[in-house]
Amino acid sequence: MKAGGNSSFQSNGKPWWRRLWIQRGLQAFVLVGIAYLLVFSVIPMVGLIIAFKDYHIETGLLGMFTGKWVGFKYFIEFFHEYNFSQILRNTVVISLLKLVFGFPVPIILAIALNEVQSSKVKRVVQTASYLPYFISWVVVSGFCVIFLNTRNGAINNALVSLGILERPRNFLGGPDFFWPLAVITDIWKSMGWWAILFLASISGIDPTLYEAAIVDGAGRWKRIWHITIPAILPIIAVMLILNIGGLFNGNFDQSFLLGNIGNRDTSDIIGTYVFRVGLGEGRFDYATAVGMIQSLISVLLVFGSNRLSRKLTGSSLY
Repeated sequence: MKAGGNSSFQSNGKPWWRRLWIQRGLQAFVLVGIAYLLVFSVIPMVGLIIAFKDYHIETGLLGMFTGKWVGFKYFIEFFHEYNFSQILRNTVVISLLKLVFGFPVPIILAIALNEVQSSKVKRVVQTASYLPYFISWVVVSGFCVIFLNTRNGAINNALVSLGILERPRNFLGGPDFFWPLAVITDIWKSMGWWAILFLASISGIDPTLYEAAIVDGAGRWKRIWHITIPAILPIIAVMLILNIGGLFNGNFDQSFLLGNIGNRDTSDIIGTYVFRVGLGEGRFDYATAVGMIQSLISVLLVFGSNRLSRKLTGSSLY
């Protein structure tokens, strides 16, 4: 590389434009990714201005700029909404339950699969566990209706036949069962997929560490505790940070499809509320303000959890 001002434009004797031309195939993929982000992520952010304006859909795109400026009116209105505490509670509690009960499951599954000696058994279990990830929440909600309905639901029939229940229970139409149902279906759907990340991290552990531990007399549990878990701690920290950042996001598809009027007291989250108010009532300005609050809180949670993780474990996103 040449010294001086031309060093940033030339590498290995070739100017930057020539290197771009040589890599034109790869650069095309990069340009497609940049275009996707611009069209679907960057440009739409201009629309956030309607959170601070009195916007009406009939004014079109120009209404974003010509509408009356109302400042933080809609932000304040959301905090004074009559069911604000209920929506906030449902969003946070559902996410926390998934974090507490669901986050350790992929880690445990990955460690268990790593300890399985039979490669055939490992492949079958791994395939069966991550296939539900590709099933749409629409289909999953259909499964829940089939198995849990009060007429001929398989689970209700089994519980009544075993004498556990005297009569079929309305699992889908009451508020008491939505939170457990949300946690169980989310774990079933996502545990195998996330376990792949931890398995990939485990596969990178030096085998000689396990061999040395066996020579020293360490049993299976000690090898897991002192070798496997410390080795995958960085990826665990990163995934935990991302999960904490999503505490206020919830799962819109799940809550929207499994939620109904009967269980709305426990199923209504910020995402479904924004959808109902924004598209159902046509209050796009108010819905945008609520969505912005949700996004800002998520960003703050990511920054806070990342800083805490860096201090406690030394691992972080950045």
